[in-house]
This record gives sequence, C-alpha cells and structure tokens, in this order.
Amino acid sequence: MVLKEKTTRLKKKEASPQQDAPPQKGPKDSENGNDTITDEGIQELKDQIASEKDRVLRLSAEFENYKKRTQRETSDFRKFANESVFRQFLSVVDNLERAINSAQEGSEISGLFEGVKLTHKEIVKLFETFNLKPVEAANKPFDPNFHQAVTQEETDEFPENTVTKVLQKGYLLHDRLIRPAMVVVSKRADKETEKNIEN
Repeated sequence: MVLKEKTTRLKKKEASPQQDAPPQKGPKDSENGNDTITDEGIQELKDQIASEKDRVLRLSAEFENYKKRTQRETSDFRKFANESVFRQFLSVVDNLERAINSAQEGSEISGLFEGVKLTHKEIVKLFETFNLKPVEAANKPFDPNFHQAVTQEETDEFPENTVTKVLQKGYLLHDRLIRPAMVVVSKRADKETEKNIEN
C-alpha cells in the first residue's frame, strides 16, 4: 500500500515538467511582477537611443540644407526669370540704335522710316514668341472685359456700342489680359442734333 502511494507520487512529478524546468531569464518576471533588466539589456537600449538620435540629427541637417538650397534656387529664379526675354530684346535695341545713328548722319527719312518699321516688326515677332497677343478691338462690339472706353462718338456708320477707333492697343499674355485696349465707342446720333446741324 505504501509502495503504491510512493509510485503514484513519482509519476505525478514526472508528468508535470513545469516543476522541473529551470526559471526563464527575461526582462520581466511576470508571475512575481518584478522587473529584471540585465546590464546587456541596458547597453542595448542605450545603443538604440544613440542610433535614433543620430538618425534624427542627420535628417534635421538634410532638411536644413534642402531649405537653404530651395531658397537660393528661388532667389536665382526671381533674378534671372526674364533673362531670355531681355536677350531677345537686345537685337531690337541694336536696330533702334542703327536707326538713330543713320538719322544723325543725315540719311534720308525713308531709310529711318524703314529701320523703325523693321524694328517694330521684330518686336511684334518677339511678342508672339512669348504668347503676347494684341486684343482685337477695331469694329468689334464693346466688351468691358477687354476694352476701356475713353469717349463715345455719335455715328450712324457703326451699330451702337461698337468700337470705332483704337487709341491704344490692349494685350493678352497667355489669354490673361495685361492691358485693356483704350477705345472710342459708337453711340446713336440724336435726330434732334442732326436737325439742328442741318438748320
């Protein structure tokens, strides 16, 4: 009887391996609620923190460099944005200077006129290169979006509210109005005024 009890106790001990297994090492003993961190673990955490700090510092330095580079590029762009326009205007200035020199030398007026005409043609060509187009105004219905009425003219030659004269051309840059055309607009002649003129 006693022997049977001893063997059953032995069998129970063998069946539960948890009792014989050595305690596991780890950062935390969850059963007792104690935190156990080894020196190696602390060093590993310190290394990770140093690595992250270094990475953040490098990213911050890269961002600062990027900001400075962008500011420099923006500044350069503002300074030299019109470089190509001015380069093309140089030939126009050259032609005007030639015309002025020929006028001072006492050349014929027709030569001066031709020089100015060629210069004007070159300027118009340059405007087309940069998509600068004149506003169509002459003999068109008055449009306050593109025309600026300076005065009205009583006439029967044109329908009412039509542009009769263009005093100064207007211009569009890529379909955006940069200067309206200054125009004279027609208005119907009063019959009474006509009678007074006849009498």
